[in-house]
Amino acid sequence: MKKETVVFISSGQPSSNPRLVKEANFLSEIGLEVFVIYSYWIQWAYLSDKELFKSIKWKPLLVGGTPFNVKILYYLTRFRFKLFNWFCQNISLKFGIAEIAKGRAYPEMLLKAKSIKADLYIAHNLAALPIAVKAAKLNSAKCGFDAEDFHRQEVTDDIHSFEYRSAKYIEDKYLPKVDYLTAASPLIAKEYKKLYPHLHPVVINNVFPKKYIKNSQFSILNSQLKLFWFSQTIGKGRGIEDVISALSILKNENIELHLLGNASQDTKDYFISLNPSTKIYFYNPIPPDDVFEFASQFDIGLALEQKIPYNRDICLTNKIFTYLTSGLAILATETTAQKQFMCENPEIGSSFEIGNITQIAEKIIQFYVDKNYLIKCKEEALRLANKEYNWEIESEKFIKIVNQVVHFQN
Repeated sequence: MKKETVVFISSGQPSSNPRLVKEANFLSEIGLEVFVIYSYWIQWAYLSDKELFKSIKWKPLLVGGTPFNVKILYYLTRFRFKLFNWFCQNISLKFGIAEIAKGRAYPEMLLKAKSIKADLYIAHNLAALPIAVKAAKLNSAKCGFDAEDFHRQEVTDDIHSFEYRSAKYIEDKYLPKVDYLTAASPLIAKEYKKLYPHLHPVVINNVFPKKYIKNSQFSILNSQLKLFWFSQTIGKGRGIEDVISALSILKNENIELHLLGNASQDTKDYFISLNPSTKIYFYNPIPPDDVFEFASQFDIGLALEQKIPYNRDICLTNKIFTYLTSGLAILATETTAQKQFMCENPEIGSSFEIGNITQIAEKIIQFYVDKNYLIKCKEEALRLANKEYNWEIESEKFIKIVNQVVHFQN
């Protein structure tokens, strides 16, 4: 008897999309046959994928070549991608131009998706959305879309920009045809519901399996206070400058800033130059599964999202949930989404007005002076990770909506 089959589609790599990996792992673990169609995007994910693929049950299908393998195809598709972007910006979004301009290997991925007769096709970014819809139609199947971002305002709020117009065109053309829609935050779900009233977006938070939780007994061991922030890239304009400015006000050598991610020497020199007396430590990227153990050595997780573009204002990234899982207190900027989250969970830490350096300093020194408060925040973070914000809970929501459209027997 043929296994029930699900095809995930992303124009990026699995390692760059934890949401896709969690869903693919879950469906393969409950006995479904799972394929993941993807294309090369960046080298760090290519290397991470090699480690990831050692422990998966689903089948990864790389399409469109890479700079290391099938090089001719890779560079041909890059040329086509740039050409169609020019057409899309200067001539028309129609006639399939916008679709190819959205994904480097779009035609190859579409061909591969159509060749696999599945029960369900799930798109995990905007470039993959047309592929899932078209493959589902050809194979008389269902399709879903995971909105990790509010895509039309993911890059810019300028409604006349190419980025906005092309994203809106793809969304308007294909989202009305999906059988279900999930979203990465309540406010993203709310925005898509306003645009497409017939859809009923389900929120799947950017949480993680409980196996990553390190249950600890917190105690006051020393006078240091360690702030932590991470991303794939450490760069300017992401709120780090404000934290360094706040630390320069405090002039406390026991308060340290720890940054995990790719950073050029120029970037490191830039941040150090903002306040040479502040202790700033840089760490190279590590495998995603190792971040939780690494983060648990620190005290406060910094969630420094900004309000512009609008997508950043309404998203809940994996940072907050990584900090919860790692048992860190949280200090967050007051974007609309993060302020709402912190108000709903006030005992995990505090939030501050974006750009308010004095307020940031006050919040940090509160954690430093009142270690009992810090410990309570860390303990509450772990409690929430165990009881409310984990993949075990979100996976039940995920399989429920999937079963509503496909009715799997597993």
